[in-house]
Amino acid sequence: MITLKGIRKSFGALEVLKGIDLTVNRGEVVSIVGPSGAGKTTLLQVMGTLYRPDAGSIYFEGQDIAKLNAKNLARFRCQHIGFVFQFHQLLPEFTALENLMIPAMILRTKEREARARAEELLGFMGLAERASHKPSELSGGEQQRVAVARALMNKPDVVLADEPSGSLDSRNKQELHRLFFDLREKMGQTFVIITHDEELAALTDRTIHLVDGRIDAETSKSEPQTMDV
Repeated sequence: MITLKGIRKSFGALEVLKGIDLTVNRGEVVSIVGPSGAGKTTLLQVMGTLYRPDAGSIYFEGQDIAKLNAKNLARFRCQHIGFVFQFHQLLPEFTALENLMIPAMILRTKEREARARAEELLGFMGLAERASHKPSELSGGEQQRVAVARALMNKPDVVLADEPSGSLDSRNKQELHRLFFDLREKMGQTFVIITHDEELAALTDRTIHLVDGRIDAETSKSEPQTMDV
């Protein structure tokens, strides 16, 4: 589904990505691990079209999206890619329901359709009764589930997550990890997850080990994983 070929990215004199070749298949849950400074977040942001690579190509279902102009790239990103960050990045002045609706409204989805989709996702997350609550009225785990729901709002092909459970306690971390696999099982969702959590990395279908801007190793599971509770 996503293929990166020869990706290089520098910031000034610092070369962060040094020729990355990587393919992510539809329905996979892939983790990216490595020491701080290895280039994990930069790789995810290039994959998510937030940064343009200095060299190389990004193919999405065969289309080289790195060649799109800024306007078309932004629309592509909104339609096809969802993002989840370590800190939920919810807008504090809006309710959980309104936070979910924002990505759909950017695509000019009809308000009734956007609301129905947001309510459906909140229900799936077990947060239907929290729809009218603002982020400050939600627990950390609830906030992150809202953030995951927001990432799914426009039915993206892939969700890119950067340390999504890094700020959560053990119980909420377990629930969030389980959620990723539930979403893959029930919605066929594809995930690429940066994590320092060894437990989560061990559960994913493939783990990409990044060191000094290069893929140092890759470990795979023979079968898609499910998370037992």
